[in-house]
Amino acid sequence: MGFLKTATVAAPASTEKVSDRDADLALVHRVQSGDVAAFDVLVRKYRERLYAIIYNLTSNREDAADLTQDAFVKAFQSIRRFRGKSAFFTWLYRIGINTTLNYLKKNKRSRFFSFETLQTDVSETECMEAFADKIQADKPVLIKELQEKLNESLQMLSIKHRTALILFEIEGLSHQEIASIMKCSEGTVRSRLHYAKQQLQSLLKDYIQ
Repeated sequence: MGFLKTATVAAPASTEKVSDRDADLALVHRVQSGDVAAFDVLVRKYRERLYAIIYNLTSNREDAADLTQDAFVKAFQSIRRFRGKSAFFTWLYRIGINTTLNYLKKNKRSRFFSFETLQTDVSETECMEAFADKIQADKPVLIKELQEKLNESLQMLSIKHRTALILFEIEGLSHQEIASIMKCSEGTVRSRLHYAKQQLQSLLKDYIQ
């Protein structure tokens, strides 16, 4: 399912070369040895990717910027505990996501997507293709109603299901990477994705018939 893609803050693909992972680990070792400037290299490398995923969870640029900064601060404070069992970006994403989810729970924020930031020409499933067709047919008339319905439908998913969906469909992470970030099994990730897609398709059925 090539679900939803953000037009303004799309993150790069998640697949990381072995050399990249080794380079990250070398930078981490330098930071752990007291080279603070090496952490700046990691920040520059992953700042946009982390911001993109947090923005997709909050749908608020100011919140996303603050939470991205908070996540890097936490990562820096915890970096001596990083042992390289996972890729650095996976470890960082986990910190960023947990920081964001804690914020959303604390502030009871339920806004996740703005329809205006979504591309509608990259839908592969019947559900999203039909959804996109309706948008293109009469975009000025339908945009507000569709935005409200999409946001409403996404809000009805649990945070765990929403997060799995965002990581997989928007960030392009693998089941294994999502499982590592969310601290669950790959089977659980697949189950959450299946349930989330079924729920969205059901909730949007009046718009895709």
